[in-house]
This record gives sequence, C-alpha cells and structure tokens, in this order.
Amino acid sequence: MEQAVSSPVLEIKNNPIKTKSDLQALVKQLVKPLEDYFSEDHTHLFLGQTAAHYSKQVAGFEAFSRPLWGMAPLIAGGGSTSIWEKYIDGIKHGTNPEHQGFWGFPGDYDQRVVETAAFGLTLALCGPTLLHRFTAPEKDRLFNWLSVVSKRKTGDNNWNLFKVMVNTGLARSGMAYDQGANDEAFARIERYYLGNGWYSDGLTRQKDYYVSFAIHFYCLIYATLMEEQDPERARLFKDRAAKFANDFIYWFSADGSSFPFGRSMTYRFAQTAFWSALAFAKVESVSWGEVKGVVLRHLRWWMKQPIFTHDGVLTIGYGYPNLIMAENYNAPGSPYWAFKAFLVLTLSEDHPFWKEEEQDLPKLQEIKVQKHPQMIVCRDRINQHVFALTSGQYANFEPAHTAEKYAKFVYSNQFGFSVSKESHGLTHGAFDSMLALSEKDNHWRVRRTCEKVEINDDYIYSLWKPWGNVDIKTWLIPLNLWHIRIHHIKSERMLDTAEGGFAIPVDDPYKGRGEQQREFAKSSTGLSGIIDLFEEREFKIVRSAPNTNMLYPNVSDIPTLVSSLDTGSHWLAAAVLAHKNEPFFSEYWHNPPRLIKCDTGFRVISQEGERFIKTKVKADSCN
Repeated sequence: MEQAVSSPVLEIKNNPIKTKSDLQALVKQLVKPLEDYFSEDHTHLFLGQTAAHYSKQVAGFEAFSRPLWGMAPLIAGGGSTSIWEKYIDGIKHGTNPEHQGFWGFPGDYDQRVVETAAFGLTLALCGPTLLHRFTAPEKDRLFNWLSVVSKRKTGDNNWNLFKVMVNTGLARSGMAYDQGANDEAFARIERYYLGNGWYSDGLTRQKDYYVSFAIHFYCLIYATLMEEQDPERARLFKDRAAKFANDFIYWFSADGSSFPFGRSMTYRFAQTAFWSALAFAKVESVSWGEVKGVVLRHLRWWMKQPIFTHDGVLTIGYGYPNLIMAENYNAPGSPYWAFKAFLVLTLSEDHPFWKEEEQDLPKLQEIKVQKHPQMIVCRDRINQHVFALTSGQYANFEPAHTAEKYAKFVYSNQFGFSVSKESHGLTHGAFDSMLALSEKDNHWRVRRTCEKVEINDDYIYSLWKPWGNVDIKTWLIPLNLWHIRIHHIKSERMLDTAEGGFAIPVDDPYKGRGEQQREFAKSSTGLSGIIDLFEEREFKIVRSAPNTNMLYPNVSDIPTLVSSLDTGSHWLAAAVLAHKNEPFFSEYWHNPPRLIKCDTGFRVISQEGERFIKTKVKADSCN
C-alpha cells in the first residue's frame, strides 16, 4: 500500500511542465512550502535538524539564498510569487550589521561566499525591481556586504566564479564592481580548460556535473550579461559551451533522466542547468526544440520522484531522501541549488525556446567515446538505458564516498549506483559495478584512484593498486547494451574477490532471493546479470543493505561473481548486462559475447562483430 500524497506534493507531481506558465507555476509550487520555515525576521530558513560542516546559522542563510536561483528568473521573466515580499525584508535585514539577523561578512573559504552568487544573479536580472524597494542606506549596506566577496580567498575550483557572479550583479545594477577580481578568477578558470568544451573542476582529475552546472553555467551568464563590456571573453565562453553541448547531451536519456555520477548529487535537477544557460545565452548548438525537450523532460522526470517531505520541501538525497550519500557540506537547504535549472524563465514567450515544439533527443551514437571526462557513454537503440564506462576521475579533496562516486566501472541512469555503509561484508559494502578484494577477512577494498589510464575507441584501460603489492590492470569494453570487464591481477597477497553487476531493487525482501536464472536477478524494476567469461568464478546474489542505492531505497540484489586467489598472476573476465525492459534484456541475454585468450590479448566476439583487444600482457595462446 502506497502512502497518501499530500496536497502540496500532488500539485507538483500533477504539473504538466510543458509551457512557460507551467514552469512558473512549478517554481511557485516549490517555494510555497518554504513560507512556514522562515525565522521571525525573514533572514533565515530552517528546514531541518541535520547539520553540515558550517554552523546552523550559515545553513539557514544558505536555505534562504538558494531558492533565489529560481525566483530571480521567475520575477525577471514576468512572473510573481507571494514569498518575494519576505525575501525583500530578509535581504534588507540580513545585510544590516546592526540587525540581529545579519548574515555576517563572508570570510576566506567561507560557505557564505558560495551563496552570494545567487544575490549576484538576482541583482543582474531583477536589479530595478528589487532596488526600488530599498532606501539609499539599505542599498549601501547591500553593496558593502556583496563587495567584500571580491577580496576573499576561495577554493581553487568553480568557487572562483562566485565573485564573477557578484560583480556581474553589481555591474548590471549600476554599482561599482571589481573587474580585476573577475580577470583573476577567469585566469584561474583558464588553467582548468582541457579542450573541446571540457574543464576540470580545479587542477584535479574531477570532470563531473560541476563542469555543466557550475563552470559553464556561470560563464554563460557572464557571456550574456557582460557581452558588451567583454565581447572577446563572451564569444569564447559561448563557443566552448557549444562544443561541450555536443558531448553532454549523451548523458541524458529519452525519459529525461541522466546517470548519477560524482559528488553533490543532492542538487538533482541542476543536472539540466547547463541547457537552461545555453538557451539564456542564445547558443544554438543543438536545435531549440531539442534543448527544450532535454530541460522539460528532465524536470518532469524529477517531479515524479519521491524527493520531497510531506509538505513539499526538497530533501537531502538523490532518488529519495538519503543521508548516507550526502556530502559534509549538505545542509537542509542545499538541495535548492537545483533551482539553477529555472534560468530559462527569464526568456520571453517569443524566444525560440518557448516557441518551438519540444523535440526528442537528436540521433546519437550508441557508443560515444568522451576522452576528456574519461568515459565511454553507451545507450540502447531506444535511448532508455544510458550508462557510462569510466576510469581515472578522482576528486583530490576526498569527498564522502569518493570511490563509489567516481571510481566504479559504470554508472547508469536506470540503476544508479550504490554507496557503502561500511567496508566489512558484501551486504553493507554494496559493491555494484566494482571489483572488491579482501585478505580473507571480509574487509573489502575497491578501486579508488588510478595510477594510469588509457582510452580509445575500443576500451578504457586503467592500472590501480588496492595495496602497494597488488597491481590490477582493468579493460572496460563497450558492446552497446553489454559491456565486458577484463582484469589482470598480480598479487603478493592471498585474496578473495567479488565483482558486482548492476544493483536491482527488491520488490519484497520476504520472498527469498528474488528470481534468478543463469546469473541474473529480476524484479519489477528490471533485470541485471553478470556472466563469468572464463567460467572460473562462482555466481551468487548479494543482497545489499537498504538505502545504499542512489535511486532506490529498497534492499537490492547485486549479481556477483566471487573467487579466491593465491599469490601470483590471474585473469578475470565478465560480461555485464542490465535493462528495465524484459524483452529488450532477453534479446541480448540469449546472445552473450565471448572472449578468447590470445598471446597478446583477447578476441571479443559479439553480435556487433569481432575485435581484438591488445593487453600487452601474455594471456596464453588462442583457443
């Protein structure tokens, strides 16, 4: 029996999200529940009892600030919301050092620096509408509070662009701004540029959604609003965004969802913020109807997920409320960064984004090599299952669950990925899409970072070391819906191994271990299987702990191959398949790929034909 859906959530779920007025209504529906959580002076929103690494007061300020990412475009685009009056009061009081609700001046590396970017956007889009409500002293206090940001030290990553957003707002409002701080920030960002529209988020191996909803997002806003003052930079940012769009569109599926990957997944529908910014900047890399389709389908998909409290407040989590996957900087108001998706509300009704009919995804390759993010993105021919094989990404500052968020072999829009509750035991480890190893003590290690990575049209290769005297070479080979994993393990330790396929949520945990036939698990959500291509490992279903999968709170069944290895050199290989559509799964499952060992590599034989994978490691003579 399903829990009854409350009226505020029902309104959100029933919004068709087809037109500009629908999207305006959605923003109003999403902010209306916040009215009950204001502090008495309207300077803070206290949405929950969980904590982040910053204070409760700063968390309350963050919760106040982040809805501005959606409300500013709403107001600028001709919409309105009753909560706006409380925001005007809150801004006046929060920027007044003499008021008890004063937010405080942001310091170096301060979370409050992050939140000032939303005020920059608000000034840039709504300056006259907002400021005519302020007295001269109130304007001065707002200016003094915001202008401090240009003098503050920030993290050497997308944080550099927060001062750019603030200065853009000041400039567009006719206030003094610090172009020198902008130039310094852009010089730092330039060091992250990799080519073909791709950045890393700092001088790191991290190329995740921050490239889209942070770096490109802010640069496109600047390119649009400051084009007259800085035409060369504006042209550069738009050109790079156009190139990036041609890769990034591969991360989305026909139903609007995209695959979870990397940190900060609680920002949810910020995944489509880039496309809103692309429309805002009038960059037509893909057609307007296709951009519109990506944005609106994505929002429709998210509004159907159980991501709200009973009264309609966004929760920390991804596919459902979940603190296990959260970052140490996720406070109750953090999820409202998702409101970046609403930038398209600034566009007038006669903009092509709104005038064009919503279109399906363009025709995309079923296997797309993306060298800068070190991914091979695969999709079925009906654009339902989209998954990325990946090796080599790594966030240097080690956010929570780094291995699970960056170093799994594959990430899926249909089956997500799992995060471990602890490293002891396969149940709590939830090692889907990973090769886990232990020294026969049930304490497991997995790939966390790679010593070496190579990517080409046939595979991604990585070298990784779970211990100093254990070398593992892994080849991930895309075969449309199937993918193959080959591992060469050279170890001075005796090891147990467990290699998981995709996790499938279990419908009823009391009905045994689920339906399994020839190495696959099945539930109402879909089917997932893994085949040992060398027929040396034992197959088992590992039932993972609840709340470990990013998409589903249920316990999950993970098809798993297990073995014990002596010291020395060993080869392991598996073919992995999963899909929500049973006929589609069955079509492929009954035609699995084969792998034949050769002197210098492997012959891969599949429905797509035959290819040779050169391993540079002797693998026996051909059979």
